[in-house]
Amino acid sequence: MTDLPLDLVRTLLAVVDEGTFDAAATALHVTPSAVSQRVKALEQRTGRVLLLRTKPVRPTESGEIVVRFARQLARLEQDTRSELGMSGAGEPTRVAIAVNADSLATWFLPALTRVPAEPPLRFELHREDETRTAELLREGLVMAAVTSSPDPVPGCSMRALGTMRYTAAATPDFAARHLDGPLRQTLPDAPVVTFDRADDLQDAFVRRLRRGARGASTVRHAVPTSEGFLGAVAAGLGWGMVPELHAGELLRTGRLVPLAPRRPLDVPLYWQQWKLDSPALAAVADAVTEAAAAALRPGPRHRDDPDDVA
Repeated sequence: MTDLPLDLVRTLLAVVDEGTFDAAATALHVTPSAVSQRVKALEQRTGRVLLLRTKPVRPTESGEIVVRFARQLARLEQDTRSELGMSGAGEPTRVAIAVNADSLATWFLPALTRVPAEPPLRFELHREDETRTAELLREGLVMAAVTSSPDPVPGCSMRALGTMRYTAAATPDFAARHLDGPLRQTLPDAPVVTFDRADDLQDAFVRRLRRGARGASTVRHAVPTSEGFLGAVAAGLGWGMVPELHAGELLRTGRLVPLAPRRPLDVPLYWQQWKLDSPALAAVADAVTEAAAAALRPGPRHRDDPDDVA
């Protein structure tokens, strides 16, 4: 492939970030016509369509690769300026990270406090389901992610962090009203709390429990925050898969009861980041790995515990 002129690459990134050619032109202090010509020139060089001309514009799969390269280039440039002590080097370095809600509500923020104060960093966190955080990394929107995918995104390295354990739980009153009978028979029809439409944990648990294709009840309450989800289960709106790290006190005091205590659901978590020799990224990765080792369970589970439900 021919060389990718840096001004063309930066222009493509500006269009994606700003959403339109006109807005990118304003940000780059050039005319919209110049922006359009640069994008067309880059598409001719790569032999691929890089942008979908929608509003806002969206990168194609090939465009995502170039956008990721542009963001990595900007990261390296900022690190180099900092190491050389050039003007503006004292500005905080932006570190964009995608992280799942349950990690964000439990162990992840304390991890960031372990990052050294120098050089100064500013974190930009993107909350997303652990099954989809890798997509933000692939699209170049973030430079690192906590993900459940063990397959590295192209151009990224990966570290295993540990597993987050989830337990099917409900209030004692809810269990008495809706689960008076064999769990395999009663749970699929009981009201359930989910995080959002993409949350498959409750369905996965029911399918594993019944060894079948049917998931949880269609009577489901979507509560899209970790705190709200746990609060909804504790209020008796439904049962749900609660993270051990977040619900420990409620389980210990009996406000929530485990429905199948010997059948937890373990979700392995991984840290993926750009393959860059970046001091900022290295410092964050070390802090996250250290905090995860202290908070999460080691390693994924390779088999189910003995069945303890009727």
